[in-house]
Amino acid sequence: MRAILQRVSEASVTVEGAVIGRTGPGLMILVCAMKGDTDAQAEALAAKAAKLRIFTDDNGKMNRSVRDIGGGALVVSQFTLAADASRGNRPGFSQAAAPEEGERLYRHFTESLRAHGVPCETGRFGASMQVSLVNDGPVTIQLET
Repeated sequence: MRAILQRVSEASVTVEGAVIGRTGPGLMILVCAMKGDTDAQAEALAAKAAKLRIFTDDNGKMNRSVRDIGGGALVVSQFTLAADASRGNRPGFSQAAAPEEGERLYRHFTESLRAHGVPCETGRFGASMQVSLVNDGPVTIQLET
């Protein structure tokens, strides 16, 4: 699985003009299931995201996790993280999991993140979404299992 984590002061996702998910201080997580990914990989990625120390402590050091700050997460599926642009100018997405499996693993990742104590809201799998965020720092981290 692949994920992009962004430390945010706020983030929201809109579908058909309605906000369907949001978070205050915490994480904006774009996640993509790849062919062959497993439940164990989704769980490992969620554990890493919950524990990743990218929030500042009282000394200004990145030493606190989203759980430590009492933050939440907005989790949005993004199959384009599977893009392969190594040949030509049009990316290919053949390494992304099939839609049914991608959605299952996306939901499993989100439930695993919740099980690690991170409140989550989500986008809508497969929908055209507009994502708004205020990246804090900016801090953006790529994770892959």
